[in-house]
Amino acid sequence: MANIAAIIEANELHFMQSWMHRDAGSIRQLATRDFMMMLGTKPPELLDRPSFVAGIEQGFRCTGFRLGESFVRKYGRLAWYVAGAQLELKLGAKDWSGDFIITDLWRKARIGGWKLAERSLAPTNSDDDLDHRIRKLQLWR
Repeated sequence: MANIAAIIEANELHFMQSWMHRDAGSIRQLATRDFMMMLGTKPPELLDRPSFVAGIEQGFRCTGFRLGESFVRKYGRLAWYVAGAQLELKLGAKDWSGDFIITDLWRKARIGGWKLAERSLAPTNSDDDLDHRIRKLQLWR
């Protein structure tokens, strides 16, 4: 049996590299169709998979990252991943770099292995303007 922590940590690295390189195809392969990302702004904002993919192509950029110590816990066909991270993010011209807490829920698919179903990205500091910028990325509005 494979070490679940090593598998999930490798997938996390792949997801972050795909975001950094604006690789929409890899993001689609790694994330479930019903993927949702909650961003820790005031108020919190959500991005579904189509909105996130469009956002990375339109200026929601990860230009660098360093994942800190992580914790992985398996629950049947689900696995939680929690880690501190230093992220270099840009939302258009707005810099949103700093320290974040990443909380991810991975779901094991019957075919294709582990897929990212939910991501919560919360900065350890707040910027009241970011919620409006993220809301503009939502394709359903």
